[in-house]
Amino acid sequence: MSRTVLFTPVAILGLGVLLISGIREQYTVPAKAPIATLRTDFAGVPSHDLEVPEEERKVAGMTDYVMRVFGSDTMPAFTAYVGYYDKQVQGKSIHSPKNCLPGAGWEIMESARLPLAGGAPGQTVNRVLLANKGVRALVYYWYQGRGRIEASEYKVKWNLMRDAALTGRTEEALVRIVMPIANNVPITPEDDARAMRWSVQLSKAVNEVMP
Repeated sequence: MSRTVLFTPVAILGLGVLLISGIREQYTVPAKAPIATLRTDFAGVPSHDLEVPEEERKVAGMTDYVMRVFGSDTMPAFTAYVGYYDKQVQGKSIHSPKNCLPGAGWEIMESARLPLAGGAPGQTVNRVLLANKGVRALVYYWYQGRGRIEASEYKVKWNLMRDAALTGRTEEALVRIVMPIANNVPITPEDDARAMRWSVQLSKAVNEVMP
């Protein structure tokens, strides 16, 4: 392994420490409108909102959110969640679903990073297949804010440190779509196409309320 490869993580960590030490003030940046006003009529099916329990809200630490079910509660086409943070500080920052889901009993069966269809160069989303006691779900999620749509937790943390140091802005949203998949039914390209189409439309709707 070359010295350059070994040195790069150390250099990045050192630069991150310098950026953080340069932070003087972080600004609270409200969304343009309440997250619950998010336009989501693109799915073509009835929808209604659910309330996240208070204890879960405290753990997640989001400033505002919407949890929306498309279709019936018993057989939804998909659910959408947008959790907005007007400022991220220690104890009040976005938690990666990859860390939270296993604790909730979900097993990650597949994980990939995909370009957002029709998005700007570099815009990516996570595609995750989950299983829990015979129940499966296809999940697309990403981080959106400060002009970016990003799937990589590493890049998100790096951008967060840099922006906090240079601009004092750390506002961001976790955006997630969950599509239930029936047992013993193979996931088809059409399933992924629908999930991606909904992701594209949801990202546009989120952008309308982002500062």
